[in-house]
Amino acid sequence: MNTANIVLLAAEEEPNPLLPAVYDIVWSIVALAVVGLVFWKYVIPRFQELLERRTDEIEGGIKRAEALQADAKEALEQYRAQLAEARSEAAKIREEARGQGQQIIDEMKQQAQVESDRIVANGQSQLEAQRQHIVADLRSDLGRTAVDLAEKIIGQSVADDAKRAATVDQFLNELESINADTATGK
Repeated sequence: MNTANIVLLAAEEEPNPLLPAVYDIVWSIVALAVVGLVFWKYVIPRFQELLERRTDEIEGGIKRAEALQADAKEALEQYRAQLAEARSEAAKIREEARGQGQQIIDEMKQQAQVESDRIVANGQSQLEAQRQHIVADLRSDLGRTAVDLAEKIIGQSVADDAKRAATVDQFLNELESINADTATGK
């Protein structure tokens, strides 16, 4: 016989300690089939149902988050539009205020000019009145001085009011003609 046949005969007689017995393998397959059937019938459907529910919750959460994000973007755009509108409104109000301020300044300048013109006119009229009063006072003083001088020169009294007035008027007319000649350059 050959050595290969001898090894085979020896293998049939002694069991291999690494391989289980056939009945153990059969019962293990039956137990595995029962456990697999229970898992397939009861556990896997519940697990699938749980996974589907969690998937729906996650997808629903994502959709809600996207909807909220879209709402937030829309609210942000509305806020920005309102802010831009408020800024343009504020700019318009500032421009109107500047215009009104300039108008008020112009009106105040105009009123001040009118008041200034009135005060200047009033001052000129007062100055003219004072000038006329001073001229009248000077005429009367000059007339008395002229009469006094005339009395001293003539040596007689110019006591008559008519003569005195005529002398004063003559003297003043001569003075005015001298002043007029000086003013015209003659």
